Amino acid sequence: MSDIGFKYSILASGSSGNSFYLETPKKKILVDAGLSGKKITSLLGEINRKPEDLDAILITHEHTDHIHGVGVLARKYGMDLYANEKTWQAMENSKYLGKVDSSQKHIFEMGKTKTFGDIDIESFGVSHDAAAPQFYRFMKDDKSFVMLTDTGYVSDRMAGIVENSDGYLIESNHDVEILRAGSYAWRLKQRILSDLGHLSNEDGADAMIRTLGNRTKKIYLGHLSKENNIKELAHMTMVNQLAQADLGVGVDFQVYDTSPDTATPLTEI
Repeated sequence: MSDIGFKYSILASGSSGNSFYLETPKKKILVDAGLSGKKITSLLGEINRKPEDLDAILITHEHTDHIHGVGVLARKYGMDLYANEKTWQAMENSKYLGKVDSSQKHIFEMGKTKTFGDIDIESFGVSHDAAAPQFYRFMKDDKSFVMLTDTGYVSDRMAGIVENSDGYLIESNHDVEILRAGSYAWRLKQRILSDLGHLSNEDGADAMIRTLGNRTKKIYLGHLSKENNIKELAHMTMVNQLAQADLGVGVDFQVYDTSPDTATPLTEI
């Protein structure tokens, strides 16, 4: 493995479960484990990695599709867990977390940067209906990757924090028309469309237009809803809006899809 940058794989992304894997020469880290421990182990196997080698799991927020397997993995393999204080409080009574040894629980404050071995990780708040949801920017050797899903909108402050990264995992949760016409209860539709909900395909594209820069090489579309989106439509919306903004989509950078149940290839940034 080269000492420049780091490697990552989006193990799973979607409304049914989310997990992101990151490694450097010194650290192996998961962000979220929103599927069963067995499924996470299987996804790691797709990129020839094992859960027993993980140093830590960073938690973005307490929703089930982000913490489903955290407790099981923590008890079985003993890695450190990081979340902010309000998220820890919100997870206290979660049946998915269960009993975890206090020595494994650590605070990662929102708006702070922590160093894990040879990589710096910055947390930033997002707008979502959870206790204190935060996502992350990973930085090493002048390379950076941003995870940004589960937010109802991208503020100018957020856009400023994450601008001009080498790679992005950006939310393309729903197509507004499919959602409006679909079978979800009106209250749930309102929640998803609200400022505390999820980015639509158009919102995700708009966020990328505002934040990508000349360093950006890869954009991954994440957290697609099975019920309210179509992978091809999400992809087409992103590509078309970037092209209309005269950005070098397909030339300067590429747009990639993710899957709720198949890992993306382990990629060096």
